[in-house]
Amino acid sequence: MNYSFTATETKTFTLTHARHLAAKVAADLKRLQRLYGHITDERIGEFEGEATELLRQGYLGTVTYGFQRNDKWIEPTLRYTANELANSGTDDDPGRVPPGKDISGAQFHSYLTYSAAWDALTADQRAAVKGQLPLQRVGGSDAAVSNGYFADDKTYASGGRSLGRASVRTY
Repeated sequence: MNYSFTATETKTFTLTHARHLAAKVAADLKRLQRLYGHITDERIGEFEGEATELLRQGYLGTVTYGFQRNDKWIEPTLRYTANELANSGTDDDPGRVPPGKDISGAQFHSYLTYSAAWDALTADQRAAVKGQLPLQRVGGSDAAVSNGYFADDKTYASGGRSLGRASVRTY
């Protein structure tokens, strides 16, 4: 006799999963705050709320937090990219933000892009989502990296989705 068995697993991405991922981003931002200043607890809370809502609804593409000098990203800067996972994936602990980097003459910035699902929304739907967010962003363009590149270094995962983290590294 031959037997076969098929299993199907369905994962629903919930608000709890989104909060789990956004809390890891907030922990990284708290480390940036402790090491370099420039970010208030209130602003970290707004960034966490924004990430939670955009992740929950599947509208986050990438978000970058860090320092710019002469309109270019420098160390320490972190970029998160939202992805779907085929399996459970790795769920790293936050941290490993490099201490002691020279941020003299630099300012803290954040830049966000939206997902393909966002692009499929109507203008009214986008406005409704933006109205739910704790902060309102203004238009802009992404900056290049000053004498360096983004290197993937962590993955945060929950509920079948992940945030890949990349940090600026200098040559």
